[in-house]
Amino acid sequence: SSSSEISISFFMHGVYLHLPPASLTSRVLNTLKAEKDVDGISDVNIGRLVRGDLSKGFVPPIASAVLDLLEKHGEFAQKEFVPILNNFSIWTQNSNHYPKHCTDDIQPLKPCWSTIFLGLLHCKQDQKFTVTRECGQTNLLDVLITACFVCISPLILAPEPKKWYLSLFLYLIDIEISRAQKPKSMNQLAEEIGLLPEELEAYGRNKAKVQLSLLDRLHTQPDGKYVLVAGITPTPLGEGKSTVTIGLVQALSAHLKFNSFGCLRQPSQGPTFGVKGGAAGGGYAQVIPMEEFNLHLTGDIHAITAANNLVAAAIDARMLHEATQSDKALFNRLVPTVNGVRRFSPIQISRLRRLGINKTDPATLTPQEVTSFVRLDLDPSKITWQRVVDTNDRFLRKITVGQASTEKGQIRETGFDIAVASEIMAILALADSLLDMKNRLARMVVGTSRSGQPVTAEDLGVSGALAVLMKDAIKPTLMQTLEGTPVFVHAGPFANIAHGNSSVLADKLALKLVGRDGFVVTEAGFGADIGMEKFFNIKCRASGLRPSVVVLVATVRALKMHGGGPNNLGLVADGCYSNLRKQIQIAHLFGVPVVVAVNVFKTDTKAEIDLVCQIAKECGASDAVPCHHWAKGGQGCLDLAKAVNEATITPGNFQFLYNIEMPIVEKIRTIAQKVYGADDIELSPEAKDYGSLPICMAKTHLSLSHMPDKKGAPTGFILPIRDVRASIGAGFIYPLVGTMSTMPGLPTRPCFYDIDLDPITEEITGLF
Repeated sequence: SSSSEISISFFMHGVYLHLPPASLTSRVLNTLKAEKDVDGISDVNIGRLVRGDLSKGFVPPIASAVLDLLEKHGEFAQKEFVPILNNFSIWTQNSNHYPKHCTDDIQPLKPCWSTIFLGLLHCKQDQKFTVTRECGQTNLLDVLITACFVCISPLILAPEPKKWYLSLFLYLIDIEISRAQKPKSMNQLAEEIGLLPEELEAYGRNKAKVQLSLLDRLHTQPDGKYVLVAGITPTPLGEGKSTVTIGLVQALSAHLKFNSFGCLRQPSQGPTFGVKGGAAGGGYAQVIPMEEFNLHLTGDIHAITAANNLVAAAIDARMLHEATQSDKALFNRLVPTVNGVRRFSPIQISRLRRLGINKTDPATLTPQEVTSFVRLDLDPSKITWQRVVDTNDRFLRKITVGQASTEKGQIRETGFDIAVASEIMAILALADSLLDMKNRLARMVVGTSRSGQPVTAEDLGVSGALAVLMKDAIKPTLMQTLEGTPVFVHAGPFANIAHGNSSVLADKLALKLVGRDGFVVTEAGFGADIGMEKFFNIKCRASGLRPSVVVLVATVRALKMHGGGPNNLGLVADGCYSNLRKQIQIAHLFGVPVVVAVNVFKTDTKAEIDLVCQIAKECGASDAVPCHHWAKGGQGCLDLAKAVNEATITPGNFQFLYNIEMPIVEKIRTIAQKVYGADDIELSPEAKDYGSLPICMAKTHLSLSHMPDKKGAPTGFILPIRDVRASIGAGFIYPLVGTMSTMPGLPTRPCFYDIDLDPITEEITGLF
């Protein structure tokens, strides 16, 4: 071609005919050349497959997948299998259901099938070969049931052969569903939800930080409706609050066309590699890409770890230097002469002000003032600050530091917490601006002096550096669901000793973005007695936001546990009338309407689901609906979305559970009696009163009481408070109820056994 002319040639490789079943006769099918027969349904290809000749023609999709999997796992050689294909014309009729469904636009996902597991089960000698499908709540086509039969030729040809029933299990694997969808670009998502280009900081292709300046730009925009997803007292693996949250926002956005935003916590590496796995949701209700959601994300937890451990290092360094230097030497090093001039830094002037010393010239301090300034005099036995790591490591719960000769005898016992239990994480979740976060970091109490005075991060001179480490972490991370609904992922405070909710800033930004008629759906950790109570009494006090409705997630399996056993309608009813009813009552204490979402599992019967919905409404729920979001995405949560919308029409009458000025004992007693159902509390003599701060009970999530094995709605118990501590920076008091661990341990077989990386494709396997 010349520079002004382009010649394009087209080469025809085949013709696809979409014909009705009645037209797919052998005569029609056999007119196809074997090498052009993409479905492998002509007599020639079927004959080759029966003979086990896979070298010519085209292997049909299901047969190819089965053989590929078997070869990959080394179960049998291909020659040992003779696939006999039946009714493959059905694939021609349903060509849109091939295993690949990625599209350039975000559409509500079509069904896709994932990994195939084969199980061989012994059957009677005269039983025929059949293929069945067990895929839980999936909406896969029934055509897969009759698509192929697989026989094992060595068994057939052997004398007196055993006959086997071959069950073809088709399960949807979360990570593969995630990869089957192509996310929108961050720029497209940002434009759709009303962000300006300069308000977005991209972190790769699939996630971005959002500038807090957005709050100033939209300060006149009315807030949307605020929905909290909580749950009944869970089983150890949880009841699906995250999947319900995601399914609900997908239903509201993609199906009912409301502006909607999900606000989720960032998962810790602890559970991701421990017992529960990731927290991106599951099935067709998840945040994508789920690998990025569950691993590192934008580094916020790493920033918290770095900041927390900087404080710990500063504590031990200060104690060492105070123990080995005179007041004069300490002063000369803390306030060095630079270019012949000695000056206090701003953070040191703040310390002088707290000491009542209104001087700015180092030369004017008296010897007594110098001593007060340089000596924090931390009591080693009363240091409350610990180091953190984002891994479940029970052997770090108690350690000894200072054993090297260079530490000069400064030996003391300390320990590690999981990173998300750090007070810095709680501060990140409750701060409403960079300035607020900086001030909260400065107020953190790290221990007590020998004279009984609290010592803060600002006293250590480290709070400014902490703000620097946290300056990017304070910005929420924008991601999206499988159906393209926006999600903010931000903060992830431990739900036992902290308040277990995502950030105030994420909620505030989302409420402005969705506008008056939109919805923001956020999630609280564990059962309503922990996460929801703390959401109302701590987070709502800090944010000034008021919820519109509570979605209470329940499962039949958890209700059976609370009813006392595994199997029958009586046990389900007992669980409903105990734990479910109590959790509904807790929400009503705050004047908020409740919609019960029954997260349906494949093992649940219709009678069980109907019974839960009926009793939930008897117990005061505005509505109760079954949810199939895992299998159907937003479509499976449509009834819930409609019920939530209906519940927000009538304004609630939100109220706090207690007055913040009440004495600490009365605040604790109010929670124990009204929320947990205790008769009273038993307070340890060591407990202190820290004044006008909300309460953040540190309690087991496995029971309404302090006893994990007490299910249902226990009564007649005394709640033991063994100590009362304060997170002054975060702004709450946390009473310790019974025994609580802030560092989980790994099980015998952690999730990391299944997690791996393909070095060629860089694909991650084994994440849920």
